[in-house]
Amino acid sequence: MADTEDRTIRPGGLVKESTSGGTAARSSGAGTPQRGGGDPAGRGRTTIADGVVEKIAGMAARDVVGVHAMGGGFSRTLGAVRDRVPGGNAKSVSRGVKAEVGEVQTALDLDIVVEYGESITDVARAVRENVISAVERMTGLEVVEVNIAVGDVKLPDDDEEEDEPEQRLQ
Repeated sequence: MADTEDRTIRPGGLVKESTSGGTAARSSGAGTPQRGGGDPAGRGRTTIADGVVEKIAGMAARDVVGVHAMGGGFSRTLGAVRDRVPGGNAKSVSRGVKAEVGEVQTALDLDIVVEYGESITDVARAVRENVISAVERMTGLEVVEVNIAVGDVKLPDDDEEEDEPEQRLQ
């Protein structure tokens, strides 16, 4: 079997790495000065806001079949009112998600509403898997825990109640 090579051009010159188990030949481009002194990844710090992780997790959780809505009853009611106000129709993707972000790890708390008839344990497992995958892939943070609170079950006849706010008699 012939040796195959993966070639990558870097600022310092050509780097050849053999993929057949041989030793890697590295050329630093003699005569080409190295600027800045080292790997660009080590020249600064990247911080990720809690809200960024919350949005990613919220989007990932909503993609799971069986998740009807995110957030507790009060936050969903407030969100519904906000969605009806002109100019406030941007749905909050982070509703029902709370993130604590450290330098290399994050922990998440999610409040979800599950569709009636769906297995809550299966939906929670799928949400957990999807959220962990999305957050780790997009941020590089390690997700240490995803706590899920199922605050409600969406019944088939709940459509009328959600479309029209309850009228109070005075």
